[in-house]
Amino acid sequence: MKLYYAETLNPRKACAVAKYLGLPVEYQRIDLAHGEHRQPPYLALNPNGKVPLLVDGTLHLWEADAIMVHLAIRAGSDLWPSAAALQVEALRWLSWNQAHFSRHGGTLYFEHVIKPMLGMGGPDAAAVAQAGDFLRHFAGVLDAHLAEHEWLVGDRLGVADFAVSTPLGWAQEARLPLDGFEHVARWHRQLQALPAWREPFPQTAA
Repeated sequence: MKLYYAETLNPRKACAVAKYLGLPVEYQRIDLAHGEHRQPPYLALNPNGKVPLLVDGTLHLWEADAIMVHLAIRAGSDLWPSAAALQVEALRWLSWNQAHFSRHGGTLYFEHVIKPMLGMGGPDAAAVAQAGDFLRHFAGVLDAHLAEHEWLVGDRLGVADFAVSTPLGWAQEARLPLDGFEHVARWHRQLQALPAWREPFPQTAA
């Protein structure tokens, strides 16, 4: 298997799950700053021109959530639950994350991390304010759930935890407004204890 990645939000969760599972994955870094994702060789593998991408035999699988699930199934891991009801619950959190939590966390990440990195100027104050308000609202939803559950789905770590926690990997740099959410903080500390979550990218990454 070969996992194409860059050190950005969505590849982070795919790399973290691959590392956590200890799968025999070959990592291939894509240089976004130099447009490698828009070049014909990569577009032949993933016409979306995005990362991550997993190549597993004849399977070319894009979208980080799908990659995480595939890797968990491939490893026979309970990161992806076997019970249908828990799978539905995991899908709920994955969908919620894409539509809400990581969506607004991603805006703050873009404004505070990506724009300076690429020389695109300073943060858009209106975008930052709006994303911050939305993120705090949805962080409240997450905090209320975690007040009653150790992990997001069932009673153990799963792909939903890796997905929803993705913006927290750059919480300080992205200036995520998460002060006061004690249950999110507790959950975050548990995740930080996992080497695969804390340092998801290959050590050779530039």
